[in-house]
Amino acid sequence: MLAEQAAPGRPLAIECAGEMLWLLPERALWWPAGRVLWVADLHLGKAATYRALGQPVPAGTTRENLARLSALLHHYQPAQLVFLGDFLHAAQARTTSLLAELAGWRQGHAALPCVLVRGNHDSRAGDPPLLLDIETVDEPWPIGPFAACHHPQKVAARYVIAGHLHPALTLRGPGRDHLRLPCFSFDERCAVLPAFGEFTGGWQVERQPGRTLYAVGGQAVWRVPAGR
Repeated sequence: MLAEQAAPGRPLAIECAGEMLWLLPERALWWPAGRVLWVADLHLGKAATYRALGQPVPAGTTRENLARLSALLHHYQPAQLVFLGDFLHAAQARTTSLLAELAGWRQGHAALPCVLVRGNHDSRAGDPPLLLDIETVDEPWPIGPFAACHHPQKVAARYVIAGHLHPALTLRGPGRDHLRLPCFSFDERCAVLPAFGEFTGGWQVERQPGRTLYAVGGQAVWRVPAGR
């Protein structure tokens, strides 16, 4: 597939919990030492859910999301893929076409261990079909010095990697110019990843002492100076 051969964007390496982490412009997180790729909030089938409710939203988002994910797997060759919750959007997302696309994607990465940390949407949509061979666990799920979660929280003796909030920030320019971008948010004990899925929206994260924001845009990730 052409999407699997696409050149990756420029990641930003940071130190966290004594480990080096790469913040990827594809809105994912790479832990090189553990060879773990983390993604949050795919919300697969969200567009199909809205169409089932009579809303005229675009099709094809599931295919695009899976193609972007496959491109990352092709490039980084992880030993494990961790989904930080909200894999499927809703029960209505379990359409025949979506499940067929998921089965085809999984077949292409059949040897890769996958773990889903259940999120709030997973409780409504249900666990992924057994044929996808995705292990499902409850939060917090310990992995190395980290705790994989869906909801941002504090976990004793571990640094939390979470999703759920779909963080975004607004950069202000001259006059009324502004630019809204997805971002990574790192606090003292918890990091929140941007939503990997398209058509997911975003939560405006506020700047505050002890919080570092990393904007995603133009196939790059950069640290946002305080007060910008």
